[in-house]
Amino acid sequence: MGGRANAHCMVRWGRWFSFVQPPRFDPHACMTSTESFATLPPFRAGGIPASLSVVCPCYNEEEVLSELHRRLVAVIATCGIPTVEVLLVDDGSRDATWPMIQQLAERDSRIRAIKLSRNFGHQLALTCGLDRCQGDVVLIIDADLQDPPELLMPMLEKMREGFDVVYGVRRRREGESPSKRFFAYAFYRILSRVTGVAIPADTGDFRLVSRRALNTLLQLRERHRFVRGMVPWIGYKQAPIVYDRPQRFAGETKYPFRKSLKLAFDAITSFSTHPLRLASYLGLGVSGFAFLYIVVVVVLKLCGINFPGYTSLMASILLLGGVQLVVLGIVGEYVGRIFEQGQNRPLYIVDDEVGQPAHKDV
Repeated sequence: MGGRANAHCMVRWGRWFSFVQPPRFDPHACMTSTESFATLPPFRAGGIPASLSVVCPCYNEEEVLSELHRRLVAVIATCGIPTVEVLLVDDGSRDATWPMIQQLAERDSRIRAIKLSRNFGHQLALTCGLDRCQGDVVLIIDADLQDPPELLMPMLEKMREGFDVVYGVRRRREGESPSKRFFAYAFYRILSRVTGVAIPADTGDFRLVSRRALNTLLQLRERHRFVRGMVPWIGYKQAPIVYDRPQRFAGETKYPFRKSLKLAFDAITSFSTHPLRLASYLGLGVSGFAFLYIVVVVVLKLCGINFPGYTSLMASILLLGGVQLVVLGIVGEYVGRIFEQGQNRPLYIVDDEVGQPAHKDV
């Protein structure tokens, strides 16, 4: 009797547990639409990705937009990808760039036109496009056509080998002054030494990125962005494509020396604390020199040798003051970045948007 009662209780309890047991956990059910792309294979069985996004920041590019669109359309027609979207992000242009982008979006349903409320800078305009793109693979390209869109097919072929990122490496740089080429050469070599990240030399933002790598990249929300360094930081398998970089199709460069220098400083301060260490070493060196100088002065005084010291005194004061200002400036740069990051302001503000995200044919 007791055994049958226990068995009856176990059946009842078993039915109750089967009733209250939660449904089987589905990881896709708790992901947002962007996050769920990370679990999808970037390529179909036939070796073609289900969808492609092209992200292109634009700033005063009215002279190149028509040619850019023509070449992108030609490349897209040959790649065989069923669903394609092209995001043209106007970074507060002062010419007719935005009206031209609107016209392109009206004529071509694959164009998504995005206008920022002001000029936020190339890296943040690029981030805006990356935040909004929907493709399984994403091509990052500049509007000046110095990065040939025709390299999309070789990049896709390389990505089929199992790489998450395929980036362009500039073998030659046509149309650039010797000083700019030297600055670029020195910058990448110095950057590789002072950072703990293996940032490829002679690269830009031109690259093809898988959805998995892009979702990881979008988790990095620092304000002072150096995308071509952030992509190597996330890891995954990455491979280069070497090409000769032609000169700009039309217009003027949007990265003069001043902006290039600012980008270089953002890159170093974003990925390294070496400037702070250099300031410490400089302070130690000057302190050691000052101590030796004090010893020499005391010895000369004891020996009865006393030189008029106006020149040496002023030189010492100016040297110490200069070193202090340099050290304070370096520390101030890092503190300023902490302050701006702590404000938690949006990285960019969208003023207008034309076009809808492409529906993926999955």
